[in-house]
Amino acid sequence: MTETSSSPARILIVDDTPIYIDILCNVLEDEYDLQFATSGEDALELIEETGSPDMILLDVLMPGMDGYEVCRRLKEDPFTRDITIIFVSAKTDPSEQAEGLSLGAAGYLTKPIDAESTRQQIRGLLRGRG
Repeated sequence: MTETSSSPARILIVDDTPIYIDILCNVLEDEYDLQFATSGEDALELIEETGSPDMILLDVLMPGMDGYEVCRRLKEDPFTRDITIIFVSAKTDPSEQAEGLSLGAAGYLTKPIDAESTRQQIRGLLRGRG
């Protein structure tokens, strides 16, 4: 997605806690086309149905399939491996962040998020895909 594109980038927010989806939607809704899923399974199904988003904001701790497993599956699939993934998690341990990045994520944000730095990181990563 380039800066001159007429349609906004599509971002999929995946989190099992509705309040975190609401927070991210409030921060990003003016600039992006947003979708959301409340589980890893639902996210993979949505991507299969609607195509790959430009970016996924992916919670780590979810019941069933956690964010790390969702990332692994996306990165193993040739049709989804190039999606930019940013983990968004309450886990702040550097080893957790390192694990997420080692799976191919482009970033790791910790909750509670800072709205402006989140916007800036997303803009920078999407601009880099152009």
